[in-house]
Amino acid sequence: MRGVQIFSGTSHPLLTETVCERLGTSPAKVDLGKFSNGETNVNVGVSVRNQDVYIIQSGSKKINDSVMELLIMISACKGGSAKSITAVMPYFPYSRQSKKKSHRGSITARMLANLLTVAGVDHVITLDLHASQMQGFFAKPVDNLFAEPFIARWIRNNVPGWREAVVVSKNAGGTKRVTSLADTLKLNFGIVTTDRRRPKPGMTLADSTVFFEALDQESTPLPKEQDPFTVRIQRESTETSQSGESQPDSAEIDSLDALRPETPTGARRPSELEAANEYTDVRVRDVVTGRLVQGHLVDDDYPPSGPTSGDATPGQPLSRDYGETIPDSMTNSIISTTSSIPGDHALGGSFDAGESSDEEGSIGRSVDLEKTITLVGDVRDRTVFIVDDMIDKCGSWIAAAETVVKRGGAKKVYCIATHGLFGDSSLEQMEACESINYIVVTNTFPISPSVARRSKKLIVIDISSLLAESIRRHHYGESVSALFHLND
Repeated sequence: MRGVQIFSGTSHPLLTETVCERLGTSPAKVDLGKFSNGETNVNVGVSVRNQDVYIIQSGSKKINDSVMELLIMISACKGGSAKSITAVMPYFPYSRQSKKKSHRGSITARMLANLLTVAGVDHVITLDLHASQMQGFFAKPVDNLFAEPFIARWIRNNVPGWREAVVVSKNAGGTKRVTSLADTLKLNFGIVTTDRRRPKPGMTLADSTVFFEALDQESTPLPKEQDPFTVRIQRESTETSQSGESQPDSAEIDSLDALRPETPTGARRPSELEAANEYTDVRVRDVVTGRLVQGHLVDDDYPPSGPTSGDATPGQPLSRDYGETIPDSMTNSIISTTSSIPGDHALGGSFDAGESSDEEGSIGRSVDLEKTITLVGDVRDRTVFIVDDMIDKCGSWIAAAETVVKRGGAKKVYCIATHGLFGDSSLEQMEACESINYIVVTNTFPISPSVARRSKKLIVIDISSLLAESIRRHHYGESVSALFHLND
């Protein structure tokens, strides 16, 4: 292509070479290095005057060096009078920090977008942003391409019996991505969710009812030791008059009626126990729960692992009248209803509201020893595709895979993601998990060839043709909308 210069950063040179090969060109010359004090040095070796410049730089293990190198390359080309500068970022760094996790947190993804604009970028091409709303951070056009057509094509060509498979989301934040792939393949979908507030075993609330009193200070004199808003626990009486035991007198009944006005029969909602007894929908069979201890599924008879992070307060538990103790699960319900627990919200929202990876919401929160994991969907004797946008830590992937296999009865599990970051030793741990059969990622993030050869479960899908076609269409001023829905 004439009038085009394609530069490669140090993050993923193999991907740049593949893209250039598909375009019938070669990477432009650029010298990248570091000074003795660690500063990044960039020297562009060709003329870029009145040229369309494309800089391919993805994330890498040295993410900060990759970002700084990209910014300096953009500034150097801008100073060289380039006609336009396009940053091709298959994996957008800091994409998980697109919202505040706390009141004093930072939206780092927006800051990076501002840095790219200040450096002189005119266009950004990326792939599967962690949150598509991030496109609003930029003052320049953004093409957020999708790897879903390539993943769907790979499934059709390489997975036997894929028409009977089920697409599963490993958390609530990834349901939109999962349903999109399920619609493309015309498959059913399911979801795996984790409850961080698992009640201790042996506790039951069937014998207690909670009444919330709002006392009028002006009309009702209050004892000094009572607060205007209190919680009273009244034990339900299940005995009949024939049992010979004492029954509440009329004064007690009148006081209870005053605290809880009579509800019309037509407006009365059934209690949880009544609803459980009357609910006969067969879809309840598709809901399976299990115990998750330190990231692994265990049997129901596994000994308790101690207190969880859901326990209400580290101090004394709430107590009933007459010195009886409220179960911790009821304490959680009362406190969550009547008060705001510090650290359980972020700017008016829940920490768990948008979580779609192992890292989100984990800052400042203790690691739970035990959780409850729930599978919704029928996966018995079927192949399961567990899908998300990236694989960094492996905890939620292993938990979801063990749940669909050991609890759901799935026969084969594919862990599929666009970006294979594989932080720490996550790839080795997923390789060692017997419930995972294959790990499928694209080559947006650099994976060492030695690691790929050593892995027996890892499969890498090449998406260089998508990037090459987007560069070609952008250079010639053609529409790129066809790339969002590739024909299979």
